[in-house]
Amino acid sequence: MERLLHGLAGSLQPGTPLTDRILTWPGDPGPAGDALPLRLAAGLHALVLSGTAPALAKAYAAGTPLPAALDALQTHAAQLDRWLDHPPQTNELRRSAPLLAAGHLLTARFGLPLALSELGASAGLNLLWDRCTLTLPGLTLGTGPIHLAPDWDGPLPPARPITIADRAGCDLHPLDPVTDRLRLLAYLWPDQPDRLSRTEAALREAARLRPPLTQADAADWLDHRLVPPRQGTLHIVFHTIAAQYFPAATRARIAATLAAAGTKVTPTAPLAHLAMEADGTPDGAALTLTTWPGGQTESLGRACFHGRWLRWSPDR
Repeated sequence: MERLLHGLAGSLQPGTPLTDRILTWPGDPGPAGDALPLRLAAGLHALVLSGTAPALAKAYAAGTPLPAALDALQTHAAQLDRWLDHPPQTNELRRSAPLLAAGHLLTARFGLPLALSELGASAGLNLLWDRCTLTLPGLTLGTGPIHLAPDWDGPLPPARPITIADRAGCDLHPLDPVTDRLRLLAYLWPDQPDRLSRTEAALREAARLRPPLTQADAADWLDHRLVPPRQGTLHIVFHTIAAQYFPAATRARIAATLAAAGTKVTPTAPLAHLAMEADGTPDGAALTLTTWPGGQTESLGRACFHGRWLRWSPDR
């Protein structure tokens, strides 16, 4: 993929509607903006996955994709143009590793069934973290069909039977695990077969379990989701590499809503806020946990943005 994108950057020429659109992109094409290279790369991969471009699929398998990709820009311009219309939207399944570890930790602490609420859920695949098998040094957590094996550093989390009482999520543009399957797979590159197989397993689980996903602003949805407190259940509100995409006003409302809800919970209906988010430190994402009653915030460690490694170090 690195060779392909470098090759495209050096080879694209103006003169067609598609290449003119790419070369005169009006916004920020970079990774902190519109991620234009990823949109194009996903469109090309979708041609391969759907069987639309056999010559491109053969070139991908041979590791020489550039000439066939340049041909695809001509022969499949209309399909590729549509892929430029929408920003990347994926579920990175390896982010479920810290979610599963935290789920066991919180079950050990509270001993209650869990209600899960995910903000920025996309297709809701990380709402299925309890359907993962997490392989750690000397310990395996879970028995589900989605397999995770991050590089792990730190103490092992407690192993506890987990019961999910309820799960739901929201997203401004939720994806369906069946009708949007190609979109979710296209943003996983063809030289990453492990990610593809893991996501395919999660898509099968999502199609079977159908966790409810609501198209909504995260703050608006959470206002309703937290009322009333759930007796006999620990309610976990979580998000992974999503808060940075929320408007500042939405982030502020989420924090205020959680704080207000925290004043109303009881030991038999506790609340937790679990976040895996960038914090300005280049060494991965921060794992933070706040629990109510009490409103204590603690660090659980750090994790690679894509879940390749996890440094687990709970404060308590």
